[in-house]
Amino acid sequence: MSVTSKHLATFILGAAAGIALNKYLNTEEGEKVMEDLKTKGNELKDEAEAAIEKAPEYFEDLKNGASTKFNEVVQNLKNQYPEAEKMITDMFANLIKPKTDIKPEA
Repeated sequence: MSVTSKHLATFILGAAAGIALNKYLNTEEGEKVMEDLKTKGNELKDEAEAAIEKAPEYFEDLKNGASTKFNEVVQNLKNQYPEAEKMITDMFANLIKPKTDIKPEA
């Protein structure tokens, strides 16, 4: 791949932008912007760490709540449709095949 004038122009523009940014960040206003960015970054880091610490508890509560709700729904269905469980068991009995101990020949 050869270096073309387009590549050279892109490099020069990038270097100029880097120099301009460096000069800006060395001003009082630039230092304030960097300090604000560091502060905001640390706040976001702290929030993320807090969320990570709370995640296991949150998912455990979510699991327990879903399990409780599921059991309530199942119980309500059993109360309203007492024959449904037997009907579903009979309907799927033909689809469930027991595993056999037959081993393929080597």
